[in-house]
Amino acid sequence: MNQQYRDTTTKMEEAGVKTDYIIGWQGGFMKHPKREEQRLTEAYEAGYNDGYEGKNESYANWS
Repeated sequence: MNQQYRDTTTKMEEAGVKTDYIIGWQGGFMKHPKREEQRLTEAYEAGYNDGYEGKNESYANWS
């Protein structure tokens, strides 16, 4: 699990993915609670949902 987390984060950073998406993906992947409602963005929520579901290829839409 930790290797997948590191590899996916590195790929997203190298691809120039939006920071909110990356942070959301990391939180979802680790099953952390979502941010408070006023700080949610479309990119964060998409990343959170992808991470929560273990998807690691959808990030290209957020470059």
